[in-house]
Amino acid sequence: MLYSRDITGSIEQANLYAPELVYEAHLEYVQAGADIIQSNTYAANRIKLDTYGLDLQVAKINKEGMKLAKKAAALKPNVYVAATIGGIKDGRTSDWTDDQIDETVTEQIVALLSENPDVVLLETYYDLYELIRAVRIVRNHHHSIPIIANVSVRDIGVLHGGITLTEALKRLKKEGANVVGVNCRMGPAQTITSLKETEIPEGLFLSAYPNASLPGIRDGRLVYQSNPNYFKAQASSFRELGINIIGGCCGTTPEHIRGLKERLKGLAPLEKRTVVIEEATDEQVEANESNQQVYDANVIVELDPPKSLSKMPVFLKGAEALVNAGADSITLADNSLATSRVDNVAAATLIQQKTQASPLVHIACRDRNLIGMQSHLLGLHTLGVKEVLAITGDPTKVGDFPGASSVYDLTSFDLIAMLKGMNEATPIRGVPLGVKTSFTVGAAFNPNVSNLEKAIKRLEKKIAAGADFIMTQPMYDKEQIKRLRDYTKHLSIPIFIGVMPLVNERNAEFLHNEVPGISLSDTVRSRMQKTLGDSQKGEEEGLRIAEELQQTCIELFGKVYIVTPFLKYHMSTALVEHARSLIKTSSVMT
Repeated sequence: MLYSRDITGSIEQANLYAPELVYEAHLEYVQAGADIIQSNTYAANRIKLDTYGLDLQVAKINKEGMKLAKKAAALKPNVYVAATIGGIKDGRTSDWTDDQIDETVTEQIVALLSENPDVVLLETYYDLYELIRAVRIVRNHHHSIPIIANVSVRDIGVLHGGITLTEALKRLKKEGANVVGVNCRMGPAQTITSLKETEIPEGLFLSAYPNASLPGIRDGRLVYQSNPNYFKAQASSFRELGINIIGGCCGTTPEHIRGLKERLKGLAPLEKRTVVIEEATDEQVEANESNQQVYDANVIVELDPPKSLSKMPVFLKGAEALVNAGADSITLADNSLATSRVDNVAAATLIQQKTQASPLVHIACRDRNLIGMQSHLLGLHTLGVKEVLAITGDPTKVGDFPGASSVYDLTSFDLIAMLKGMNEATPIRGVPLGVKTSFTVGAAFNPNVSNLEKAIKRLEKKIAAGADFIMTQPMYDKEQIKRLRDYTKHLSIPIFIGVMPLVNERNAEFLHNEVPGISLSDTVRSRMQKTLGDSQKGEEEGLRIAEELQQTCIELFGKVYIVTPFLKYHMSTALVEHARSLIKTSSVMT
């Protein structure tokens, strides 16, 4: 309601700078018949207030918010005040750790409890586990205060992450919540449908705070169809569902609450109701057979889709040549260096059709928001693409479209976790998939750094997130490859060391000086400088260097990741044949 009163900045800061507006809003709800009003403290936490430079006023804003609500409630008998805390993650991937969020909630609840609220309201939690931790924190600070714990559902009866509403309510009861329910996200009709399919744990009270309607956009602002009469008409349906506490969330006003009060006057919630639960379908199936392609592979070759459509015939010819030479898999970058190319999924599909080879597709976090990413992954599964490499992606400012947006809704860590979740039929957000995917997920690694130990720790986090194999940036120093082996001996997943043949002296200097994540040894640069002005000698020397590096990779790691430069697939074909001869010799000797 306060949003309609032209308060700029943080709504919660109005507790300090416009207390009369906050008090008047509370008073209107009291006069409309509300039995419970909530403090204006939803986002009065350090993380949210920091955006407005108010992070040092957390305690003061929360305490003043409670005082204003209690002042209004005191004007009418039997009106209770809920100390309100909102979810922090907001349904998005959070940069904040669980410990940081817990510290933030603790600071806020301590301030609120100091003003003796009647009840604590935890609302708009998209992440069930964040809400569970918040319930625990409240209980640790007050053993008896009633707790209302409200989740926000992603779809009818389902939370973000695919957890059913029934399961969420059971978990919250177990953790000590007295009243559990839903708020926000949906209007009355969808909220009612969700609750119809929900089994209520015995002895638990239920709450529902729907929005006035589904949201819309008008003149660039989020708006709701605000029809108090329609809202009032839904009150009976909520009662029939056994809802104990009925309220309103986004878009609702004192008139909506007045309507609820009038419709439900003198009535009590039904104690027994019929639960209508849809029968489980047979859509949920076991995961496809584990994809062993990457685990069994020794030679992966990158052949990037071309920038120009006219180069597609060359690209496809190169893919066929590489497969015929013995490449285990063709991997395709996702607009590398933020340069627009033919879509790698389309290119991968053509490779599948022409060669029957299994492509390995790179997925960059840069170009897709969370909605687009999940859709993209579902499409990959539908096309039978099982092998993927999760990467952050170079920022757009380094590429051909510096004015384009770099999305980065996800980090590479998030993307790995998302893919592994889909393998359990549970996306990072949204409804369950019904069918398990069977992605084998790779992680990128840059070993060309000054602090390799620190880089390895970051790599270990990717493995902990679920990475099945590693692909490194190209390396141009045999001693560095040996050092990498020493640092990764404890890792049990396959590691493919990048080897990219140099084309000429200019190419070598460009890679060394301008491409992030690639560093050439002085020896390699010197050898390439001697070919200056002779393109044929440049390629020949580049191949010799690559073969030497490749031999070290295969001796130490047993695997290699060949990167094709400029669609010069004849160079990669030669390296594939060389790698195969090394692997054959190695297997004979063992």
